Amino acid sequence: MKRLLYILFISVLLMSCDRDKAVPYGDLCEVSVMAEYPSEFSSFVRQGVTVRVEDINLGSVYESGTDGSGCAHFKLVKGLYRFSISDIADQDIFNGTSDKVSITSSSQVRVGLMHSKAGSIIIKEIYCGGCKRLPQEGTYQMDKYIVLHNNDFRVQYLDSLCFGSLSPYNSNSNNVWVSRDPVTDAIIYPDFVPIVQCIWQFGGSGHDFPLQPGEDAVLAVHGAIDHTIQYPLSVNLNKPDYFVCYNSTYFTNPSYHPAPGNLISQDRILDVVIKTGQANAYTLSLNSPAVVIFRAQGTAIEDFVLTPDAVKPTPGDTHNPIVAIPPEWVVDAVEVFNGSTNANTKRLQPSLDAGYVTLSETYLGHSLMRKVDAEASQKQGYEVLSDTNNSSVDFYESEKQSLHE
Repeated sequence: MKRLLYILFISVLLMSCDRDKAVPYGDLCEVSVMAEYPSEFSSFVRQGVTVRVEDINLGSVYESGTDGSGCAHFKLVKGLYRFSISDIADQDIFNGTSDKVSITSSSQVRVGLMHSKAGSIIIKEIYCGGCKRLPQEGTYQMDKYIVLHNNDFRVQYLDSLCFGSLSPYNSNSNNVWVSRDPVTDAIIYPDFVPIVQCIWQFGGSGHDFPLQPGEDAVLAVHGAIDHTIQYPLSVNLNKPDYFVCYNSTYFTNPSYHPAPGNLISQDRILDVVIKTGQANAYTLSLNSPAVVIFRAQGTAIEDFVLTPDAVKPTPGDTHNPIVAIPPEWVVDAVEVFNGSTNANTKRLQPSLDAGYVTLSETYLGHSLMRKVDAEASQKQGYEVLSDTNNSSVDFYESEKQSLHE
C-alpha cells in the first residue's frame, strides 16, 4: 500500500512539473504559411520549398517545407515573427518576406513572392565592422571594403557599374521610406531604392575592366592603403588591382579618405556621380549597411540624377536627401542587420534581398561572406557562389576578413 501511495505521489509530482514547465510558453498557435507567387506565375504550387520563421524577440528560427497545397505548417507561441520564403526554379528566383507579424492565435500567414533573376556580378563580401588596434588600445574602422564576384560563365565588365548604400544608414534606425498595410500589416516598400549620401561609379568606356568567370574585384570604401602597418589585425588595401572610393573635393576627411597608396592606379579611383549629404567622409554603416550595386538603363546615370524627382528630401532630415533609383536597375543587393538589437527593419524589397545577414558585433575583424556552391563550382570549373537573392541563405559571418594576411 505504501508502495502504491508512493507511486501515486511521484505521478502527481511529475504531472505538476510538466504543467509548470508548459506555463511560460502558453498555448501553441497553429500557423500555416502560404507562398503567393506573382500573377504571371500563379499556376505555381511548389512542394518542398523552405519557409523560414524567426521569433524576433527570442531569436529562435524554425524551418519547414511546403506541402502539396503550397503551405508550410508551424506550431508557434504567441509573439512577433518574421516569415521568409525563397524558391529557385532554373534561373527564376522567388523571394518574399513578411516582417514583424504578430501571432496571437491560430491563423494563416500569406507571404507574397517577388520574381527576380540570378545575378552575374554579385557582392561576395562586406567588411564594415572594424577591428581592434592591437597592440595599441582602442578600435579601428577606417578600413572598410567590399568584394565583387563574377558568378557567370561569361566575362562581365565593371565599367559604369554604380555602388551605394540605402537610407537609413543603420537597420535599427527609423525607416521613413516604408509603411505598413492597415489591413494585412505587411510592409509596403517604396517604388524606388533610396540611395543615401553618394553614388559612386566605376570608370571605363565599356570593356576596360573585365572580370573573368569566378574572378573577384576588391573595392576599398575607406582607405586604399596598407592598414596593417599600424594595425596588424586590419588589412592591406594597397594592391595594384584594387579599386577605391576616393574624392578629395567632396570627402576631405583624411582619416577615412587618405590619399590612395602607391600601387593604386588612377583609373581605378571611382567617380562621384552625385553627393547629396553634407558629411566630409563617406558614411558606410559600421554595424548594418544595406549595400547595392546597380547600372542605369536607358539613360546615363549622370543625366538621370538631374531629372525631376531623382533626388528626394528625406522626411525629418533636411541634411540627407536621397537619390531614388528604379529597383530594376539593381544588379545585386545585400541587407545587413545589427546583431546587438532586435529592433531591425528591412530596407530592401524582397525581390532584391528577401533576407539579411547579421553582424553580431563590431570591432572583431569579422566579415560577411557569401557561401560557395561547391557542387556548381565543381561542375563549372570556377568558383560559383550561392545566389538566391536571400542573404539569410546566401551569407554567413566569418571570424576574419578574407583579405587578412
